[in-house]
Amino acid sequence: MSEERAADVALLQRFTPLAGMKKDNQAALARKMVVRQLDAGRQLFREGDAVKDTFWIVSGTVELRAGEQTVAMIEGGSPDAQAPLSPQNPRRVSARALDPVEYLAIDSELLDVMITWDQTGTYEVTELQAQFKGVAADDWMTTLLQNRAFHRIPPANIQAIFLRMQRMTYKAGEIVIQQGAEGDYFYAIVMGRCLVTRETPLNREGIKLAKLGVGDTFGEESLISESKRNATVTMLTDGVLMRLNKEDFRELLNEPLLHWVDYDTARDLIHQGGKWLDVRLPSEHQNLAIEGSLNIPLYFLRMKLSTLNKKVKYVVYCDTGRRSSAASYILQERGFEAYVLRDGLATVDTGLQRVATA
Repeated sequence: MSEERAADVALLQRFTPLAGMKKDNQAALARKMVVRQLDAGRQLFREGDAVKDTFWIVSGTVELRAGEQTVAMIEGGSPDAQAPLSPQNPRRVSARALDPVEYLAIDSELLDVMITWDQTGTYEVTELQAQFKGVAADDWMTTLLQNRAFHRIPPANIQAIFLRMQRMTYKAGEIVIQQGAEGDYFYAIVMGRCLVTRETPLNREGIKLAKLGVGDTFGEESLISESKRNATVTMLTDGVLMRLNKEDFRELLNEPLLHWVDYDTARDLIHQGGKWLDVRLPSEHQNLAIEGSLNIPLYFLRMKLSTLNKKVKYVVYCDTGRRSSAASYILQERGFEAYVLRDGLATVDTGLQRVATA
């Protein structure tokens, strides 16, 4: 089977802990979930798997096995099916469909964030509902909560971020941020689409770097590094953006995400399988770099994320820590484990080399 169908609030209310959430949050979550199908004989997960999803059985029967022994049979609609299916991670059992099965799945970190937000935040953001004129506030909040950066900051910070964000409307063709301007706001797209371009000496029209849609964010690099905007963002369609000013962004979202390490700690991380990541310009890297480091300039990092390994811990460095802290935010926002070398290369007295050019 490969068909999927939309979930709804009535379905979510059959399961714990989803049933205990407020109805507005259930509705927002239901819009992000689908009922998936699994053929008889197929496995949902195996014993020992490090699966980051939480599962519930909607219909059909799943056999749970530890080694060669059957430890449980979970039938959709039964009292046992109300709870998540073997939530321990790594999995202590294998789960196999005995007949065609329907199930729900959600990223476990997102579930934890949503449950925490449901318990701490909803009461204080009701004033936001009136701002949206047809845009469901709970929906854009749920979309932003799926951003991995929000998984790693205290719930009180999330609450404050939503309260301090400002709603802005834009027309198609309108420029949101201009390359070369001072950084002032961090943006999240609620409705519409944007185009990111960068002007170069050889291309005054601007090179098209990316198209952004609902749930995407931008504008953080210059706020963190206190540098000029390195690209222009223009509305492709009419849209609605939420923005957070520089001071609030740095206090509430960026600082809690930064993991500063000294050089000795950084070397320990490298010896344990980590990787140095130099986010300076290629010319700087070639002049002097930490031996064995990978060079991806900050302005290029978003486009090169697919070349990095989420199983590797990255220690990011630059000359001072400014550019590397911006890079660390981008990496953590996308699910990487990243550390920032405090004070940059100024603290490094061994292991430096000149990199030969091709």
